[in-house]
Amino acid sequence: MRKIYLFFMFVLLLTQAHAQAPGGKMPPGMAGKGPGNIGHIYGKLIDADGKPVGYASVIILQGRMDSATKKMKDVLVKGVLTQANGEFSLDELPLRGPLKLQASGTGYKTYTQPVVFPPIDKDLGNIKLASSTTQLQGVTVTGSKPIMQMDIDKKVFNVEKNITSTGGTALDVMKNVPSVNVDIDGNVTLRNSAPQLFIDGRPTTLTLEQIPADAIESVEVITNPSAKYDASGGNAGILNIVLKKNRKTGYNGNLRAGVDKRGALNAGADFNVRQGKLNFSASAMGNQMKSRTSGTTDRLNFGDNPNTHILQSNTNKSNGGFAFGKVGVDWFATNRTTFSISGIKVHGEFKPEENINIFTDTIRGKDITHMFSERNSHSKMAFDANGLVLGMKHLFPREGEELTVDANYFGGKSKNNADYITDFYSNGQGSAINRTDKQQILGNGKISFITVQTDYVRPFTKTLKLETGLRMSSRRTETNFNNYIYDHDTKEYKLIPGASNNFKNTDNVYAAYASISQTIKNFGYKVGLRAESSDYNGELINVKQEFKNNYPVSLFPSVFLSQKLKHDQELQVSYTRRINRPNFFQLIPFTDSTDKLNITKGNPGLVPEFTNSVEMSYLKTFKGNNTFMGTVYYKHTNGLITRFLTKETDPANGAELLVNTYINANSSYSMGAELTSMNTLTKWWSMSANVNIYNSKINTDNTGQPSQDALWAWFGKLNNTFKLPLNFEIQLTGLYQSKTNLPVNDNKGRQDGPPMQQSQNASQGYIASFYAVDAAIKKSFLKNNAASVTLSFSDIFRTRKMDQYSESAYFTQYYNRLRDPQMIRLNFAYRFGKVDMTLFKRKNMAGGMQGMQEVVQ
Repeated sequence: MRKIYLFFMFVLLLTQAHAQAPGGKMPPGMAGKGPGNIGHIYGKLIDADGKPVGYASVIILQGRMDSATKKMKDVLVKGVLTQANGEFSLDELPLRGPLKLQASGTGYKTYTQPVVFPPIDKDLGNIKLASSTTQLQGVTVTGSKPIMQMDIDKKVFNVEKNITSTGGTALDVMKNVPSVNVDIDGNVTLRNSAPQLFIDGRPTTLTLEQIPADAIESVEVITNPSAKYDASGGNAGILNIVLKKNRKTGYNGNLRAGVDKRGALNAGADFNVRQGKLNFSASAMGNQMKSRTSGTTDRLNFGDNPNTHILQSNTNKSNGGFAFGKVGVDWFATNRTTFSISGIKVHGEFKPEENINIFTDTIRGKDITHMFSERNSHSKMAFDANGLVLGMKHLFPREGEELTVDANYFGGKSKNNADYITDFYSNGQGSAINRTDKQQILGNGKISFITVQTDYVRPFTKTLKLETGLRMSSRRTETNFNNYIYDHDTKEYKLIPGASNNFKNTDNVYAAYASISQTIKNFGYKVGLRAESSDYNGELINVKQEFKNNYPVSLFPSVFLSQKLKHDQELQVSYTRRINRPNFFQLIPFTDSTDKLNITKGNPGLVPEFTNSVEMSYLKTFKGNNTFMGTVYYKHTNGLITRFLTKETDPANGAELLVNTYINANSSYSMGAELTSMNTLTKWWSMSANVNIYNSKINTDNTGQPSQDALWAWFGKLNNTFKLPLNFEIQLTGLYQSKTNLPVNDNKGRQDGPPMQQSQNASQGYIASFYAVDAAIKKSFLKNNAASVTLSFSDIFRTRKMDQYSESAYFTQYYNRLRDPQMIRLNFAYRFGKVDMTLFKRKNMAGGMQGMQEVVQ
């Protein structure tokens, strides 16, 4: 009954949010803000003879209601002076109006024209002037991006003001993004499947734990990617993390520092300067980590002869940290051509430690033999990664026509050394040690990832355009994993070749796409087709064994339809076909037996899985920018890659053991409905709510094991923000996950050694229900609220835990785990900056321009 009650409470909040949403005035300072200040216009001023008009004023005005007179009046949004060649450029403009451009200069008439978005980048072409001077009034412009923006193929969630993740990592950010679920191991799922991770629109090998939360501007949730995006990712979508990038004229930046309850420190600094044609940005951040995890595993092996019952209690701690740095330069060669270069540097070191108490009962009929052993592991791992991105963007005179070229390199190397010592006791816990086994693993690896992509957009009319592109990506991986067992006779560690691995591989993907989109009155469509081919080459170096896979060209169509209805309503329908290729860890034919209850091995015979997806969404915008969106979806996958249990011989000692490997199951499906609401309930209270109700099933008839029954489940997330007097702000977040099927585990690998436990078979078992509550309070102070202190408290009631049941023909297992409950962080932030006023102090700027000096960006 409690679960049903919680579910209806979420639905009730969704509906009540709209009933309580203010229907009259918009919150102060929000008038005209629309979907964010991201508009960009540019052009050139010329005289009647076609000669450039330099150092003339170009301003953007917005019509707003005067609270005193109750009449509309024009207020200044932004202004610049044209360059000597007559060119001008204005960015960070609100997308909602009414907006108008005014251009004037000494001896010329004022030129006025309305400005309407989209497109976001608008080329106004050559503007002819005539005579007069305009007196400008000084104003202060403040802006705030909405929490959610909706495009035809994605949802954008702005997370800059998410205070509960301050001082944390991208994992903390994802906990507050609607539609996204994060478990205690850091595994992220989108509608119960693992999504593909992008950074600034490009695939990355970084994990979410290696990206600081304070570096993130927004998260794009792409549940059904169009033909423009990489077709890989299978039955999951894409999470694109957009990093912060500031292009305001002048200089600005911020400083941050914080500490958590275990003494782990975090610090960061950002700096940006723009003058003339150059924009320079730099970020540096560091995070210490002092993580603690506890858990138990209760397992009955009835496939063994005799049967055994194993009870494990695990205690893990990991101390370490990482540093993240980013430097970028943009060169605005002309108003229409920009060149960019940026570099990323990541370094991390961790020292995971684990203690496992293992109670084993061997069952022979009525006789039971009790055994106890204790395993301690000490690991040390380090990684270094470097990234370089080169980009060019050219805008043609035709409005909306553009060409972009990007080249992205990311490479890194890592070391992972571990010592495992297992003591076997003669007569249970506390008795004398009977035997000690020692194991040592020395590992290292390196990876490089290169992507080259070009995209071209060609509008034929204001409503019809063509998008095309080419893409090539190449990934190279090399892993050395040497497994040693201590020989008590020689008192030396002995290499076990059968349990060691030296592997290298290369996989390449080649793609081309084209899509056409058009708006016909209130109806819009976007139809695309993507073609991809790929190849894979791998080699087990120590045994000279090679594996090759060549996947022929596959076609991936996508269709998006949109219909705007009366009263600010919109209906969208989409269809896509996607692919999920087996990754390196799933293909590598190596047995990892460091954890006897979680022995894993890849399968080089895996083939890609293909997914067809259909979605239908309804969006309603209420007064005051309150929004409600409902989505129904269905996904069907053929050849699903999933875990599978089999029995093999341990190469280290010749014993028979259970191994988790991967197979292509017959098929799977998932369907559901998702409700998302973003509301400003009062001037001081805003709320977002998300509920996902879904059903999924994996057909494993081809494995010889029965398929699990389909299970209905639901996931809900509620986020409240309260703005209080004296510049206080409180954020309260809650989530609930009902009992659900085990997600398909893609085993992408973790940086801190083997995980404590993974799902044994994605088609057999379930995850028990759980809930969690996070809270944070923020106080802003100093002039313009330049400084702030944030106190955050995650998992307040120690309930964000993992309780999991899994079964097979060989065993049943109960598993639970709790990681870093009731974590407290205290963070301080200070922002600084100065608008470059020299742009407005030219000797020929005319007396009427002195008011521009009062504009605050």
